[in-house]
Amino acid sequence: MDKLIIAIAQGLVEEKDAVRVTVDEPDEEGTVVYHLHVASGDMGRVIGKQGRIAKAIRTVVRAAANRAEMKVAVEID
Repeated sequence: MDKLIIAIAQGLVEEKDAVRVTVDEPDEEGTVVYHLHVASGDMGRVIGKQGRIAKAIRTVVRAAANRAEMKVAVEID
């Protein structure tokens, strides 16, 4: 799942080396939280106008997680 997030984010940003993902352990509900870190100059590219790109990233990742029968959340830090 983290490779999917990295692939999507690297397609959006200018500083591809700054993209990294950290993963939290599942919480009591079984939800795994992925934290996406990008360079501060690329933050607007990943979030998008009114958060549309961020919402699209979360939708794609949730769809992939649903196929794997997982619960995930994506945080953009």
